[in-house]
Amino acid sequence: MKNNLKILLIEDDMIEVMKLNRVVASLNLDHNIIEAHNGEEALNILEKKYELPHIILLDLNMPKINGIEFLSILKKDENLRHIPAIVLTTSNNQKDLLECYKLGIAGYVLKPLKYEDYVTKIKNLLAYWSINELIKI
Repeated sequence: MKNNLKILLIEDDMIEVMKLNRVVASLNLDHNIIEAHNGEEALNILEKKYELPHIILLDLNMPKINGIEFLSILKKDENLRHIPAIVLTTSNNQKDLLECYKLGIAGYVLKPLKYEDYVTKIKNLLAYWSINELIKI
């Protein structure tokens, strides 16, 4: 049985936010996407412990608190560190990749340029996480 996921999307580019929402809608997936436009906003959302997401999709290059800074805060928090964080980025910088895995991410997905490839990646990513047993709080 598939789970309907509560997804925290941390992305400052509104076009990317619309693109992800469009893919989820076009695939007829019933996931709940909570949007944060930077790491600071995401931390404010996560402070409401009763509404924790099942997974976090995170961009790296953002204002205020970037993706790596956000991950270090998230993974130090005893109540939040269990939430799988998947980096969704255009950065194929090996230093970023290594740093993110050291911080304990659950995945690192490069955003492809072609929309069809993006749809395939998002479909597979969400299919994978919706069959996992996730912590429900």
